[in-house]
Parts: sequence; structure tokens; C-alpha cells
Amino acid sequence: QLQLVDSGGGLVQPGGSLSLSCATSSRSLNDYTIAWFRQAPGKEREGVACISRSGRATKYVHSVKGRFTISKDKPKNTVTVYLQMNSLKSEDTALYYCAAGFLSWDRCSLEPVDFDSWGQGTQVTVSS
Repeated sequence: QLQLVDSGGGLVQPGGSLSLSCATSSRSLNDYTIAWFRQAPGKEREGVACISRSGRATKYVHSVKGRFTISKDKPKNTVTVYLQMNSLKSEDTALYYCAAGFLSWDRCSLEPVDFDSWGQGTQVTVSS
């Protein structure tokens, strides 16, 4: 299992933006399928966005399509995965986790069972 570090959460007003990042110090995230999940109080964990190992395939839950973008970046020979969140709504408030799994090259998933390494979570609160 990887040790994942997710960060970038905070308090933002409705309509604002945040960028979450997911990194690991042990191996390049480029070897893994990466997804972002979120869990609000009293609700089940929900897959938000994922990106395949190739980087060519992405998938989003319907409620965030057109507002959130998942991407990979390669600073200094490591890979960090980002979740850019725009036009945030109060219903986006949740604890956000990144997760790593190993699916086929061009496939990604929003199902928690497909991932076996998880970050500690970063809180996103959207409120005026």
C-alpha cells in the first residue's frame, strides 16, 4: 500500500474554487489509478473523479461534471494528482480523500472497492 498525502482543503464561499492535491513520497503516482472520494456527515463515501494510469481516461460523478477537473502533473520527476474544483456549492462540503489502485492502463473507477491505498482526508467546507 502507498502512503498518500492529500491536501488543499479549506473554507470557501459558494461559487469559489479550491485545488486539492494528492502525492506520495514512496513511488510515482503515475503507476496507479487515482481517484478522489468524498464523505459528508451522515452520508456514504462517494466517488467524485478518477484518472487512469495512462492519464487518457477520466470519469466524474454527475453532480460535479463541468465544475471539477482531475489532472496529473509531473514536478521534479514525481507525479501529483490534482482536483480543481470550481463553482463550489454547499453540497460539495465533505471530507475529501484521494485513493490509489491498480486498474488496467486506460481504465478508472469511482468504486471504493477498486482502491486499496487512501489518504488521510482534507476537509472542504463551502459556506457563506
